[in-house]
Amino acid sequence: MSATTPDARSADAASGAAAPLLSVENLRVDFATAGVSARVVEDMSFSIAPGERFALVGESGSGKTVTAYSLLRLHSDARYGGRILFDGRDLLSLSEREMRGVRGRDIAMVFQEPMSALNPLYSIGDQICETIELHEGLPRAQAAERALRLLERVRIAEPRRRFASLPHQLSGGQRQRAMIAMALACHPRLLVADEPTTALDVTLQRQIVELLAELQREMGMAVLLITHDLPLVRSFADRVAVMQSGRLVETGPAREVFDAPRHPYTRRLVDSRPRRDLAPVPESAPVLLRASGLGCRFESRTGWFSRHIFEAVQGVGLQLARGETLGIVGESGSGKTTLGMALLRLSQARTTGAIELGGVRIDTMDRRRLRPLRRRMQVVFQDPYNALSPRLTVEEIVGEGLALHRPELDAARLREAVVRVLEEVGLTAEMLNRYPHEFSGGQRQRIAIARAVVLQPELLLLDEPTSSLDVSVQRQVLELLSGLQRIHGMSYLFITHDLQVVRAMAHRVMVMKDGRVVEAGETESVFASPVHPYTRELLAAVPD
Repeated sequence: MSATTPDARSADAASGAAAPLLSVENLRVDFATAGVSARVVEDMSFSIAPGERFALVGESGSGKTVTAYSLLRLHSDARYGGRILFDGRDLLSLSEREMRGVRGRDIAMVFQEPMSALNPLYSIGDQICETIELHEGLPRAQAAERALRLLERVRIAEPRRRFASLPHQLSGGQRQRAMIAMALACHPRLLVADEPTTALDVTLQRQIVELLAELQREMGMAVLLITHDLPLVRSFADRVAVMQSGRLVETGPAREVFDAPRHPYTRRLVDSRPRRDLAPVPESAPVLLRASGLGCRFESRTGWFSRHIFEAVQGVGLQLARGETLGIVGESGSGKTTLGMALLRLSQARTTGAIELGGVRIDTMDRRRLRPLRRRMQVVFQDPYNALSPRLTVEEIVGEGLALHRPELDAARLREAVVRVLEEVGLTAEMLNRYPHEFSGGQRQRIAIARAVVLQPELLLLDEPTSSLDVSVQRQVLELLSGLQRIHGMSYLFITHDLQVVRAMAHRVMVMKDGRVVEAGETESVFASPVHPYTRELLAAVPD
């Protein structure tokens, strides 16, 4: 990612010797819940020089996003202490009216999830114009002209058309670009980017980071990047600050912090990249899953007598041995999730081709005949918070499938099986009566894995199981999955856009683009000598 390598800046700016644009001094942030005050940020101090790229990193719950929101006082129920000096003014001492003049004009923000941050009822153009009209009082025509230029500047295709589009009509990458355009509308001096590439494909991540770097150089603004993506920080930031449990534990030039971390927590983060630790698959291992000529199409009506046909998967063939992991990679829209769901007969698409599980054709089975086989093939979804019922306890969630497929088990044996699998995934029996919202993201994913593994399936479909997890939690979940595969001999279909994860987890990899397989082979061979231009493009987008 040479385009995002930090530029050579003056020694003064890099060291912070120049007068800082932003200076956070002994920041404290408290929240009161049910009359009880909880401190989530304690004694936080750092500074950002004009034109500097500064990164704030840490795991979920470390306080990094709360710190970023505090710069603009976006938490209405928070109590602040210390000082936040922006160009010499203490933002904590300003009135709400004065702060409205700062937000969007002097300090702008790119939020983590643009679909939640953008108003679904207004067009992209209207939302950008609103910022310009509010802060600069320009007439609508001039504001619209600037908004169009901004959409062009952030390289949104067909800017005039997208100007009139609603947020849901844009792709994830386009929405993120629209958010950046809105943030830059009034030429801010500091841009706060809160996890701007989370859940984006590697090529989109690279495009967004390169865009931010280019805009930062062009406009001379400072950037505060909030992220848990350490390779991104290493390639983008001049300096980095590491947070743990609401406190700053280490700060310094990015290269120094990554090459020679001083604090144990920083060393643990740096050492959390996925590691390849796979049990070899015996040559004699029988084939568990086989598919040939697999195709999936979606049809939708476009008029009284016309319909639109979208070929999501075309002519895919594969086989998966017992105990083997096949990684399926590609960008959003490549068809990888549709393929995975079709292989387990869970897709709503019209499916053609043959699918065999353990030598038995399942593509011709109706739901009644297929139901007993569901125990042999299970799924772990990307977002466990949405995949787990908020109304059920952990015991009910994990035991639900077991009660359906093993009706001969009485209550005591059912609970015993649930406890056993919870301990297997690193949880405890004390958690049986708790609900999903009482757990962290990593713990929820362990519960989702336990729900699947309790049935002792032969095949497990893992759909982006670690994409939203912190690096250290991600590594824990990957190590858990590797250990479970060794114990139970399960086969994995591992769907992901994270090439570092698939390299660590998959025996073989299959690359998809536009519904077709463009390259397949042994993982290390594909990574070392990619043949297809698209595979080379994906690998080139991975940060060092």
